[in-house]
Amino acid sequence: MSKIKKFFSRKKEEAAAFKLKLTGSGMGTGHKLNSPKQETPSSSSRQKKYEAYVPPKRNEISNEARAAASAALARIDKKTSREFNTSLSAVKAQAKRELEAERRQKEEAESRQKEEAVGTASSISTSTSASGGDTRNLACEGVFFRCPLISEEILPKSAWKARIKEFLYQQLEADRGLTACLIIHNCNVKEKADECIATLIRYLENLIKNPEEEKFCKIRMSNKIFSEKVRYVEGALDVLQAAGFTEVQIDDEPFLLWTKEQTEKDLDLPTLVEALKNSETIPLELDRNIKVLLPSQARRVVLPDEFYRLAPEEIKKEQQLRSEAIAQSQMLRTKAMREREEQRNLRMYRYALIRVKFPNGLFIQGTFYVYEKIADVFEFVQSCLADESLDFSLVATSDGKLGEEDLEKTLIDYKLIPNSLLLFSANEVPAPAQADMNYLKEDLLMLVQAM
Repeated sequence: MSKIKKFFSRKKEEAAAFKLKLTGSGMGTGHKLNSPKQETPSSSSRQKKYEAYVPPKRNEISNEARAAASAALARIDKKTSREFNTSLSAVKAQAKRELEAERRQKEEAESRQKEEAVGTASSISTSTSASGGDTRNLACEGVFFRCPLISEEILPKSAWKARIKEFLYQQLEADRGLTACLIIHNCNVKEKADECIATLIRYLENLIKNPEEEKFCKIRMSNKIFSEKVRYVEGALDVLQAAGFTEVQIDDEPFLLWTKEQTEKDLDLPTLVEALKNSETIPLELDRNIKVLLPSQARRVVLPDEFYRLAPEEIKKEQQLRSEAIAQSQMLRTKAMREREEQRNLRMYRYALIRVKFPNGLFIQGTFYVYEKIADVFEFVQSCLADESLDFSLVATSDGKLGEEDLEKTLIDYKLIPNSLLLFSANEVPAPAQADMNYLKEDLLMLVQAM
């Protein structure tokens, strides 16, 4: 079965499952009002509702191949830079050094403040030099997606649009009718696609009901409705071709003429109508874009434009207008007004950057939709652990420990956007021992970026 047919087959199964649920088959058993009350299952015994985030598969390499690759890279970079060691001991040592440097820097800054010395300029230069002067955006380079229907590549949304179009046109010869339905949805703006599909469905349903009537068997290509809603929409003419229409000249005017014999093999009109109704944009899955950072690399957070719902110019203009409005009514703003303002600011974002700090100094970060749930963050962190059975807690720096009652809340509900820091704690491990533990899988430690 081709990828296109598998896509529509899966959509049909999902629709059938949803219909079955609506009819009550999946609603569970009822009970009489006067019957003894059943015990409610505890939070510890409830079933897992979310599938754990599965990072993209990486090809495993042998120890020999890894050693050979490291040696080759060392020879190449010998004259320009020293090798960045991603071994566990080296990463832990680097993290400890940076945490100690941060602690000393903080103590020195506090000491200078107490002495009330005029050392502001030197303090700033010290801070800059401690970070290595690194101006790269290690926090987030963009928003990336996967498309399981096509491949396991990880690309920005703009790149996927081009790849999806290329993929669909490659499938056109094998499954013209079904593929053309997807082309209409994926290669045109939504308004045009919706109007085109509604018109095509009307053409085909008229043929199904009245296959012998001549007026339904031909379409004048100069017809206003056809020209405005069908002719120039990508994929539309391919749908009609698969349905059995061919272009002919009648009285020196172009028409599309339908004959049953010209219908695509193994495809009938009801199936094509159903495909038009069920077709949709090919879904993209948000990739977490996992990064593992050292303390010095986790200081800067520069979010890309893709995180915002508005264009950068629109955001700047809106922020300026709000600043002016706030300045004018600073003393008159009530608590309700401040909360509404805060909600408007939160709705500016599409995605959230979640960063988790481990006791050993390392950070992991991932990209989420703003309406994903706290439970999704726990699943993400669990999937990164070397020991996925480890019992752990996450603490929001502003609101405290995230508990069972918070799992169903969204990131926007908890105000963990556009970026936030959570602290990791291993529940059954003594605090002094947590700093020396390794928490992350080995393949993730390979993602630690060199300065």
